[in-house]
Amino acid sequence: MARKKAHGATVTAAEVILEKGDTKKRFSDVHGAVNGHATKRPRIEDRTDYSRWRMRDDEGRHTWHYIEEDQAAKDWPQTHADKYYLGLPLDLPELKPAKTPLDAVWNGLTFFEKLQLPSGHWGCEYGGPMFLLPGVVFAWHITKTPIPWYYATEIKNYLFARANPEDGGWGLHIEGDSSVFGTVLNYMVLRLVGVEADHPKMVKARATLHKLGGATHSPHWAKFYMAVLGIAKWDIVNPVPPELWLLPDWVPFAPWRWWIHIRQVYLPMSYLWSKKWQAEETEIVLSLRKEVFVEDWDSINWAGHRNTIHPNDNYHPKTWVLNSINWVLVNFWDPLLRPKILADKAEAWASDLIDMENKNTDYSNLAPVNAAMNTIACFARDGPDAFSVKRLKERLEEALWLTEEGLLCNGTNGVQSWDTAFTIQSIMDAGLTEDPRWRPMLLSALKFLDNQQIRENVEDQDKCYRQQRKGGWAFSNKDQGYAVSDCVAEALKSVIILQKTPGFPTLIDDQRIFDAIDTLLTYQNPSGACSSYEPQRAGTWMEALNAAEVFGEIMVEYEYPECTTAVVTALSLFSKHWPDHRTKEIRAFVDRAVSWIKTAQRPHGGWYGSWGICFTYATMFALESLASIGENYSNSKHSKRGCDFLIARQRQDGGWSESYKSCETGEYIEHPTGSQVVMTSWALIGLMKANYPGIEPIKKGIKLIMDRQQPNGEWLQEAIEGVFNKSCMISYPNYKFTFTMKALGMFAKKYPKETVVSE
Repeated sequence: MARKKAHGATVTAAEVILEKGDTKKRFSDVHGAVNGHATKRPRIEDRTDYSRWRMRDDEGRHTWHYIEEDQAAKDWPQTHADKYYLGLPLDLPELKPAKTPLDAVWNGLTFFEKLQLPSGHWGCEYGGPMFLLPGVVFAWHITKTPIPWYYATEIKNYLFARANPEDGGWGLHIEGDSSVFGTVLNYMVLRLVGVEADHPKMVKARATLHKLGGATHSPHWAKFYMAVLGIAKWDIVNPVPPELWLLPDWVPFAPWRWWIHIRQVYLPMSYLWSKKWQAEETEIVLSLRKEVFVEDWDSINWAGHRNTIHPNDNYHPKTWVLNSINWVLVNFWDPLLRPKILADKAEAWASDLIDMENKNTDYSNLAPVNAAMNTIACFARDGPDAFSVKRLKERLEEALWLTEEGLLCNGTNGVQSWDTAFTIQSIMDAGLTEDPRWRPMLLSALKFLDNQQIRENVEDQDKCYRQQRKGGWAFSNKDQGYAVSDCVAEALKSVIILQKTPGFPTLIDDQRIFDAIDTLLTYQNPSGACSSYEPQRAGTWMEALNAAEVFGEIMVEYEYPECTTAVVTALSLFSKHWPDHRTKEIRAFVDRAVSWIKTAQRPHGGWYGSWGICFTYATMFALESLASIGENYSNSKHSKRGCDFLIARQRQDGGWSESYKSCETGEYIEHPTGSQVVMTSWALIGLMKANYPGIEPIKKGIKLIMDRQQPNGEWLQEAIEGVFNKSCMISYPNYKFTFTMKALGMFAKKYPKETVVSE
């Protein structure tokens, strides 16, 4: 991956200067470890010069670079997008105040187009979880990868910024209460990047960790990492036997039936557990042994703490079934009955599956959680100079993201295709796709989706248990390569919208459209609902084997109103333009899907959301599903109950405000900070899709969105928007543009004579 300098020479990402002063070490020295694998602690400063950071977009692959040479910084100037991500002044002129919702869309697009990246998409932070960055830093430490001073500095700044202001700890996610999981992982990160143990913030964090019981009270994933690092002994880790990968496919709990994220995490975890592999013992590891435990390290009963966990971390307690299995594995199978030949075979097959994951994603891997673990596993297996290790470390860089708070790790390598699709649709909903003012932006976005469509299934698809993906789109980019039902659907809708708009080229031909439809039709479960990455392969009874403790609904695929609606609306749009292609199958699919949507409605009238917060998000999608088959407030009891649910929760200021606590508890809970523009937009979109008869509540919500718009056209970040596995929240900062503009645009088209004047 190379970028052009002004004078024509190329500089690869591996050649960006990493050291201060005159040393001028290159990226290959720091991350390729070609000269002796030094274990020197990183330098750390108060902060970096934000004017020297650049985000490079290489066809949807994001990497951040710190430019220390003045001339190099001048040759590669910061863009508006760089400055926006970093919280630097954009110095944009104030726009003419919006008098109508359509004016507000124009102002929003005027701002948002400046954030479009060269390849045609929109990038953003996708952070929130506080266990992502630790995996990357642990992989760097274990593979003896020196950490650049500016990475170390901004990691420190981010974690300090996100520490709980009262007790100094960290939670599962950025809005969560302090937990052992978040605190022990991020405390270790800070020590590994060079923060001293006697720093006041470290003293405060350590006191909170000890008050919570210390590292022995951490959940399974933290104990695994501590064992690999050598900070704890493997006896504290509950069994993760790779022999499960050898089970015949017909076995009801065979790993291929698990949700894709948990099985890809379990894979390297089981390989390393089986080998009881530990990193080199270093001075910092010896020090951490003294810092993170309440007990004296040498006196800890490691096996006795396998199931010790603080209540704050124990969102999903292990079942008696799992505890019984673990007892047998620990006391009989592993020490007495496990034949070496079987263990070797299981390790070899797990190793092969890791290689297939690397190959099928060009080492991007599904997400940074399994990517970091695979990096450690390949280092343990192949050594520091192996291509696998070097390439995995290169691709890990693409998950890092810089904000005004510091350096974090995204939940995936981005949200590129997802956010681009929603941007296109927001412009369509405002009736602006034919406006020449926005054609260049839209054409660039279409070209990006053309480039990012996945053109082939993975090699050895059945062997490595992968779902059909040909014709689909990933959440981020085609390198990552995991098609997701709603990502395929939203991207496909956006492509059809633009390619059927006069003046836009047909970049994706009919056959490629049909490929996408063929893949979409594989996602339906027997119930009629759609899941995310794959149809369900096992029942929810599998949660009895959930060992993660901090997450719920993690073992198998579940059924989601959001995904189901996305597929239904994509199929419906497709059928309008290609009415003769797989007509009966599509009609049957849609009928079954919408029937399921009705059964998933809660007694209070809302639907539970699993990817956005929470009832507001899913109810918007469910009402859209019903509208797609002609059911609305006036003729459908389900639609009416959904609208009434939303109206009953509108706040006095016209907005909606739902807390992430709704996701955890399953009950609607308002956010303490008040109305949010994103949730207000979701509610308004649902009401307008359902043809809610009262315009005044909708006008009040529209006015709130308009009032929150800034003079330059942007909206400011408010509370966190996304969720996964019920208990972990994640950020979707572009939603404050895409869904606000969608709601405003829908109102402008639906009520063209209505004027809503912003304050």
